[in-house]
Amino acid sequence: MSSIPDISEEDFEVEVLKNIVPVLVDFSAVWCGPCKMLEPIVEELAKEWGGSVKVVRLDVDNNPNIAMNYQVMGVPTLMLFKGGEAVERLTGYMPKGKILDKLGVHI
Repeated sequence: MSSIPDISEEDFEVEVLKNIVPVLVDFSAVWCGPCKMLEPIVEELAKEWGGSVKVVRLDVDNNPNIAMNYQVMGVPTLMLFKGGEAVERLTGYMPKGKILDKLGVHI
């Protein structure tokens, strides 16, 4: 069982766009193999960042409008939001070091 909270279209604005801390959204799907491979890395990042970055998961099948709004065409996709704006997007599985390299400049 994942420790990353799931969000939906109903709470996306409050949980992500209006949050005062940066928010990493893990766009995923239950059928997605690479998403399952990425999950332990995302959980590690959430623990390491503590309260400085909020980490949430959004199922693209259950929340298609958000996925369409942000042009998420493949999963897994990680998007980092700051001040209500998407500042970084990573698509596909990648090792933790590469994720940190891309996201670290924004955190």
